[in-house]
Amino acid sequence: MTLPPLTAVICLEYDSAGSPAYVAHCLELGIASQGSNIEEARQMLQEAVEGFLDVASPAEIERRIEEGGHAVALMELNLTPIQVPVAA
Repeated sequence: MTLPPLTAVICLEYDSAGSPAYVAHCLELGIASQGSNIEEARQMLQEAVEGFLDVASPAEIERRIEEGGHAVALMELNLTPIQVPVAA
């Protein structure tokens, strides 16, 4: 089975203690991992994807790719403008 190009999306998030973590998602397979910086998150995601591909059946891999892994939609947000107070 030839895989299509896989996409990684890496986002900065904060845990409940306020510590930063970079969360990486492979959109096509629905796999996620994290790291303390962008490069570590990318490497951890690559390891997670490789591990999944080592053990998953061809049918499971194909199903995830066909379904798109993570549901993704691009849309415009219509927001009501608000005034944000600025600290003096």
